[in-house]
Amino acid sequence: MPRIIPMASSIRPSLSSSRFSGNSRFVVSLCSLTSHRWLSLLHLRSVVPQFHSFGLTTSKLFRGEGGRISVSAAGTVAQSSTATNQENVLEWVKKDKKRMLHVVYRVGDMDRTIKFYTECLGMKLLRKRDVPEERYTNAFLGYGPEDSHFVVELTYNYGVDNYDIGTGFGHFGIAVDDITKTVDLIKAKGGKVTREPGPVKGGKTVIAFIEDPDGYKFELLERGPTPEPLCQVMLRVGDLDRSIEFYEKAYGMELLWKRDNPEYKYTIAMMGYGPEDKNAVMELTYNYGVTEYDKGNAYAQIAIGTDDIYKTAEAIKLCGGTITREPGPLPGIHTKITACLDPDGWKTVFVDNIDLLKELE
Repeated sequence: MPRIIPMASSIRPSLSSSRFSGNSRFVVSLCSLTSHRWLSLLHLRSVVPQFHSFGLTTSKLFRGEGGRISVSAAGTVAQSSTATNQENVLEWVKKDKKRMLHVVYRVGDMDRTIKFYTECLGMKLLRKRDVPEERYTNAFLGYGPEDSHFVVELTYNYGVDNYDIGTGFGHFGIAVDDITKTVDLIKAKGGKVTREPGPVKGGKTVIAFIEDPDGYKFELLERGPTPEPLCQVMLRVGDLDRSIEFYEKAYGMELLWKRDNPEYKYTIAMMGYGPEDKNAVMELTYNYGVTEYDKGNAYAQIAIGTDDIYKTAEAIKLCGGTITREPGPLPGIHTKITACLDPDGWKTVFVDNIDLLKELE
């Protein structure tokens, strides 16, 4: 069983597009260009456009050699101010107090899953809520309080007993101090072990793999005492460098380490908000030559705490993410959230830190 030591509570690329009045469109990635460099992109050969989005008019533009458009001093100041504000948002991301809160996925039998997680994996049922008017039930389980630990949020939708996990979701990771004892217990309880304990390929860490009753894979990692036993979420991505840049700039995560395994034709990157022996992390996996995956309908999303969901949403837009829910309060409980998709379509929900603490009270 996982052993826990106390841990204190802790609670940048969207393309910015502007349509012009002519038949041209100016598109620029603000995470890859500085404020003074992207002005050089304005090589327009058609009708002089109106720069309403940047506070400019055609009277402040003139055509130079080769059809190049130059901007007057007043227009440059307006553009520079906009770019400065955007750069400030991206700098704010690095300082925001983010923390991975929970991972959400769907199960076909809530009571069966709770029983497996508590008896076989040593989790505790933290809270459970039924929402009959919307025909679903939630249960939160983990190894410590939600205000300081990464937990799972199980969702049961009335009448749905089976889901497609797909090929994109990989596994969850759980750190245990005695992997053989844990595997033996899981077997005794009727659990499915898909890989017996042994060293990871190309490394020394002792691991094992099991499946829960719905087919979700869990990697067991033998480690010493840790404040965060639920330690990993592994997702597969189609372009690892693109994903790393997005998670760094838009989500404010740190690249903890990256390892290429050419013998087995895959590369992994560990990303998170602190050392992986003390914090939950994202394990992003790229398999050589595979750019797309079937996401199924079982795995849902990661939730991350933030000090400002409005600035977070702005940063995500600047860094190429797709906002699927504009920032604002949830009906009924008034907790402020925003939701987005990363470049591979994986969903993340950001939750206001203070609102979450009030909700947990």
